[in-house]
Amino acid sequence: MGTHMKTTIELSDALLAEAKEVAAREGVTMRTLIEQGLRYALTQHAQRGQFRLRKATFKGRGLSATAQGVGWDQLREQAYAGRGG
Repeated sequence: MGTHMKTTIELSDALLAEAKEVAAREGVTMRTLIEQGLRYALTQHAQRGQFRLRKATFKGRGLSATAQGVGWDQLREQAYAGRGG
């Protein structure tokens, strides 16, 4: 079992109140809840470095004249025109 270190953190009153409610509802200590949250945040942070979708933007002037003001059904027909859909 590892060693433990005491530390002090400052939380907003609202966040602390919500955390206390969750801890009580789940029957865990605040320490356990904070450790779980920190572990989750660290896992998410580590996963961010594994894959990053490149930014894809399209330079244009919005919808074409034939697509403006039409419903989704008509837009879908235009998108799949000539593609067997």
